[in-house]
Amino acid sequence: MADISKDRTILHCDCNGFYASVECVLNPKLKEVPMAVGGDRESRHGIILAKNEKAKKYNIQTAETIYKALGKCPQLVIVPPHHSVYREFSVRINEIYKRYTDLVEPFSIDESWLDVTSSRRLFGTGREIADRLRSEVKNETGVTISVGVSFNKVFAKLGSDYKKPDATTVISRENWRDILFPLPVSNMFYVGGATERQLKSLNIHTIGDLAYAGDALLTSRLGKLGHTLHIYANGLDDEPVRSVYETREVKSVGNGETFREDISGEEEIRRAVFSLSDSIAVRMRKHNLKCTTVQVQIKSPQFKVISRQRKLNAPTYSARDIGTAAMDIMRSSWGFDNPIRMITVTGSGLVRADAVTEQLSFFDDNAPKKHETLEKTMDGLRKKFGTNKIDFGYNMEE
Repeated sequence: MADISKDRTILHCDCNGFYASVECVLNPKLKEVPMAVGGDRESRHGIILAKNEKAKKYNIQTAETIYKALGKCPQLVIVPPHHSVYREFSVRINEIYKRYTDLVEPFSIDESWLDVTSSRRLFGTGREIADRLRSEVKNETGVTISVGVSFNKVFAKLGSDYKKPDATTVISRENWRDILFPLPVSNMFYVGGATERQLKSLNIHTIGDLAYAGDALLTSRLGKLGHTLHIYANGLDDEPVRSVYETREVKSVGNGETFREDISGEEEIRRAVFSLSDSIAVRMRKHNLKCTTVQVQIKSPQFKVISRQRKLNAPTYSARDIGTAAMDIMRSSWGFDNPIRMITVTGSGLVRADAVTEQLSFFDDNAPKKHETLEKTMDGLRKKFGTNKIDFGYNMEE
């Protein structure tokens, strides 16, 4: 039996309807009407990103189309997103968290884990700290948060989801089975639609069912994920909360674009691929990283998705090298005549640029090195004169 006195106290803080909450702070009149933050109605990004409490009463769902949401609530007010403002609020809120501990690990722009185990002598129990945070965030930013308090990260997150908005839920050694076991298995961390269907085929419908299922059975059907879910459902997660000052390892750098209209043809696809390759190459050079593998993900107008990758002959942070590899993948795996709705290009297998040893050859004209030098020079010019002042010829419109 676990020694409860040695338990960690982990908080998961989740901002309620974050984008919509920020918009209501910026314009308090929006609190009085059903409103949602949504993408461009005219583009294919026209989906609901967040909604306020009044909109929830009309069953407005995040990620549904604006068209469908307006069908449910014709008077719904749609506000365009202001992502730079959301990032500013996120920084402010995390600064409030850091008053209580330096073990603050953001999970997304509106969620963070906190390990307040060592803070209890100064600030009280986990519940007391959670309630103080809720009050301070609300008073100082106008945004409400829900907080889960538990002895591990997974249960703390389930706690913040358990009751919203502006609530504290404690999931302890004494009550975790009573609270969590009746919940649908889809509530468990990392259980998406496909995994839920596989679990239901095994007659696993609740978190309790998942906890009682054998590790061997779950692993045989779901692989490593099955073993992880068995650990999570039985309260055995011991993953630490990382310090806010800990350097995060960058594992891949990618960028994607969903097009207003389907694209096809080699030139049109080339322009899109090299534009994406340029954006990720700039970020890799900024972090002094090179990729050893290029991955391309393609989505068709019918939402069919394929993902292919290719190992490079040498590590690179050149947009030309990345784009050329991505086009080779497109050519062999998709073709240029088939229409495309979305493309994502990713550089992975990252290594530090200063740790790469160049392989010289009698037949090497040093072209890759020249491309990298040219692009680094472009970085400096863009920083000085603006990102739109200089570009590759293949990115220019005719």
